[in-house]
Amino acid sequence: MIIILGLFLFAPILMALYVSFTNWNGNGSPFVAGPNAQFVGTKNYTDLFTRDGLTRTAFMQSISNIFYYVLLVVPIQTVIALLLALLVNSRALKAKGFFRTAFYFPSVTSAVAISTVFLFIFGNSGAVNAFLGWFGINGPQWFNDGRGLLNMLLSAIGLDGSKAGWGQHEVLGQTVWQWLSGPSVAMTVVIILVIWTTSGTFMLMFLAALQDVPPEVDEAAALDGATGLRKLLTVTLPMIKPTLFMVLTLGLIGSWQVFDQIYVMGKGNPNGTTLSPAFLSYQTGFADLRYGVGAAMSFILFLIIIVCTMLQRFLLRDKDVRRSRRRQPAVALADQPAGVTK
Repeated sequence: MIIILGLFLFAPILMALYVSFTNWNGNGSPFVAGPNAQFVGTKNYTDLFTRDGLTRTAFMQSISNIFYYVLLVVPIQTVIALLLALLVNSRALKAKGFFRTAFYFPSVTSAVAISTVFLFIFGNSGAVNAFLGWFGINGPQWFNDGRGLLNMLLSAIGLDGSKAGWGQHEVLGQTVWQWLSGPSVAMTVVIILVIWTTSGTFMLMFLAALQDVPPEVDEAAALDGATGLRKLLTVTLPMIKPTLFMVLTLGLIGSWQVFDQIYVMGKGNPNGTTLSPAFLSYQTGFADLRYGVGAAMSFILFLIIIVCTMLQRFLLRDKDVRRSRRRQPAVALADQPAGVTK
């Protein structure tokens, strides 16, 4: 197992890490110095943050896009998955097998196939635009609008933050207002698609955790008068906390790495508002033949995921464990025999 993982996982990661320190163009070997591959050190990394140009602008825009994507997808899909699991686990629900299959079905369907269906639904002559046309809304223009939702809502009431003085200041190649304007309508459609297709998988994880909760716990909670929302918050969630952490972690990692839906539905359009770091890394390497820059983007994304996961772990760690660790010296001292001191 160690040999297989080392050969097909760790070795390619180390090779890609080396490529991120070169300007390899895809010709020849990246490990042989020459006109096709030269060692440039950390230049690929520093340029993404300090050098003005289209590369930094596109990368920072992809970070901005995926930030709102993660901010919306992870909590919403987690809440929906938990509610579906509670529903399927309810004793009052009939035909549980049918509903369990129906809720899980989108998760086992090809992401490319579902994305293609969404393209037809939200296309210029699709059902959604036809429905919006009944209310006098120009659907194609709406979906092709590159502004964020917040910018569109404020513009509808006569406010435009992009013209404010504070909104014109640039931060890492983007104006402050571009960072704050929110996801575009096109990215919102991708968010809806991903939530619909991933909630079923996480529902099964929550369902397995709920079925492992001992019945005695529910009976004791009922005797203590805990019902409904209070029981969910004080009894159920603490019992399934490891599963909650796993669902949030998997959702966080998968959201930062989203690629399939972006590749099929938008490829960054309109105006780069559906760009994701994973897709931009692929495009930079395989389309623009700048494999060093593309690999650098991938490892920056890797570091962002690690930091977010560690932060999430810190926020969700057991408070009782933290208290016990702080009290451990006092407890150890109290356990000493009478007359013995440290």
